[in-house]
Amino acid sequence: MIRSMNRLNTKEEKLNRLIEAGHELPRHIAIIMDGNGRWAKRRALPRAAGHREGVKSVKKIVEAAGRLGVEYLTLYTFSKENWQRPQNEVSMLMKLLVSSLKNEIDELMEKNVRLHVIGDLNDLPEFARGEMLEGIERTRHNTGLNLVLALSYGSRAEIVNAMREVARQVRNGELHLEDIDEETICSSLYTRDIPDPDLLIRTSGEQRISNFLLWQLAYAEIYITRTCWPGFRSENLCEAILSYLQRERRFGKVSEQLMK
Repeated sequence: MIRSMNRLNTKEEKLNRLIEAGHELPRHIAIIMDGNGRWAKRRALPRAAGHREGVKSVKKIVEAAGRLGVEYLTLYTFSKENWQRPQNEVSMLMKLLVSSLKNEIDELMEKNVRLHVIGDLNDLPEFARGEMLEGIERTRHNTGLNLVLALSYGSRAEIVNAMREVARQVRNGELHLEDIDEETICSSLYTRDIPDPDLLIRTSGEQRISNFLLWQLAYAEIYITRTCWPGFRSENLCEAILSYLQRERRFGKVSEQLMK
């Protein structure tokens, strides 16, 4: 335990030194929290145990992101496709979501965290939707870390909804066809008021983005770790950020252009 804490402190200290030297943290980190079930299976535990341990990781990572000065943290919490899972698991996940928010809302307030939700909240059971809306309202004046939960979220569905909104504006004469550009689409997405992610982290080693922020991830740096989400802690987050800081983000340009 002491050795682990020393590693964490060393990594955080290194990050702080880099920041002081002028290196910029990723403004927005998005995480695909994968591997709860596999973590539990390897330990001969029920899947629910993996989900409960995953909640502990959420708490730790929210704390670390806020402490480091990250502005936005988006967590892929429950996808549109997840509704296809066994009903007992879906019900358990919704109850776990609500109980976790109830248990942590006071601490979110204390740490000045503002809660956001992206996705189709109408899909959620009424008790879960109500709890999410209450959390959003209670934290809306907070000015620290913006915690974004992707709930009943699917990026293709988000883009379809955006296209419908753009078509509606054209049909109603509010928008001319020739004026449609990237900003038009961005302003119709769930993330209209949220900057695009700079860094995407995926746990458990899978190498796909699973219908997550397809539009917004266009130029995000991707970091994949074999650590399953229940085992992902502050040390792992620091490792991902350190990897990010070693990369050159060119956005289609060449290195020489960035040096001018």
